[in-house]
Amino acid sequence: MSTTKWAIDPTHSEIGFKVKHMMFTTISGKFSKFEASIESEDTDFENAKIEFTGAIDSISTGNTDRDTHLLSPDFFDAAQFPEIKFSATSFTKVNEGEYELVGYLTMHGVTKSVKLPAEFSGLMKDPWGNTKLAFSLEGKINRKDWGLNWNSALETGGVLVGEEVRLNIELQFIKV
Repeated sequence: MSTTKWAIDPTHSEIGFKVKHMMFTTISGKFSKFEASIESEDTDFENAKIEFTGAIDSISTGNTDRDTHLLSPDFFDAAQFPEIKFSATSFTKVNEGEYELVGYLTMHGVTKSVKLPAEFSGLMKDPWGNTKLAFSLEGKINRKDWGLNWNSALETGGVLVGEEVRLNIELQFIKV
């Protein structure tokens, strides 16, 4: 059986996240520089090899001061840990169009296993004859599990930055 290789289409993909600010508003951000690939034996993608790398210095939350703080040693420490990486250990079909993605997420020098639900949007040919596929991933991680511990207490109780990070990832791949 032959292996099919897929490369990320970065212009039609988004690596997004959301975090609570002051415990009552949500701040959104994204990474704008990233690479990803899939190698699969068949079109149901079970047990596909999935790799992802993102550049920490491409983080954007729409606020330069906040982005600079996120790159500092208080958070990602981009000078010492310039990339976020993910490597799948399993990709299992749960139902039609629904998968469970399990793998190792490495950031800030820490590697932990994560499990994310994935929705397969299908295969399609674009107007130029390229075969494309798309996946949507959503999930939650606790930033403290990766040593991203900085926070500030609020006078009213609670903290400035939430621990839970919600992931919202849209990926489009092109057949190589």
